[in-house]
Amino acid sequence: MPRQRSILSLILVLLATFLISCGGPSVATPPPTYTQAQIVKIQEYTPEIQAVRDRSQELQNLIQSRQWIKVRNFTHGPMAEARLSMNYITSNLLPKDQPAGRELVRDLLDYLIKIDQAADVGNTNSALNNSVAAFADIDKFLQLVPKTSSQSEESEA
Repeated sequence: MPRQRSILSLILVLLATFLISCGGPSVATPPPTYTQAQIVKIQEYTPEIQAVRDRSQELQNLIQSRQWIKVRNFTHGPMAEARLSMNYITSNLLPKDQPAGRELVRDLLDYLIKIDQAADVGNTNSALNNSVAAFADIDKFLQLVPKTSSQSEESEA
């Protein structure tokens, strides 16, 4: 009889341990949101990117009119600044959006290099195609950027 009690006790201890380990309260973690500091940093750099995005037609006109020096000035000036701003914003995006942001910044650099190379040889088609792709990447990046009014309300809640 004492042996049966010890086996029964062992079984009950194992059962209780199993039930306690499986039945613990689950803590619901809220989805990640932007802090006020992140929103401020993002708001600081987003207008620069948007301003360059709004000038896309200007670059295409420069390429079509074969003004290669001005094309280079545009890609090395405003577009390079926009790329830098995109880098600053990427580090403040939500962790799930950061890899996509980094990829878009890398792709933008590749397109800027290709536009520069096309300007070296006077290849209008290549420069136009790469400029369209560059501005498409800027558009995709701007979609990753939070809409500041709704995000700030969520972070305060």
